[in-house]
Amino acid sequence: MNDDITHIEPGPRYSQAVVHNGIVYLCGQVGSPNTSITEQTEGALANIDRLLALSGSDKSRILQVTVWLTDMKHWAEMTAVYEKWIPHGSVPARASVGSALVPNFDVEIMLMAAQRPTT
Repeated sequence: MNDDITHIEPGPRYSQAVVHNGIVYLCGQVGSPNTSITEQTEGALANIDRLLALSGSDKSRILQVTVWLTDMKHWAEMTAVYEKWIPHGSVPARASVGSALVPNFDVEIMLMAAQRPTT
């Protein structure tokens, strides 16, 4: 393992993911705006799968997840999608909080994961 920092899909203000010392840090991921909580959650999780793959990880290696919801009344619907997505036996630490988000988005998911071991 090296100590270099790798930026995945960097933009002008932030990277979609940053890897350092075997840990993948994803920025907040969202789905399509103005869709249901189910669709937004599915979209965010699809983005997460893609970024984890690009970063040398996968959802079985997630360490910690933070979920932001514009209204906690959406918690059960978001959690139903999340529970189908997360591998059984690999549940990470998770927090869900109510927060104002960028307009037209009702859920945002950010996480940290370990990279797969290299041989």
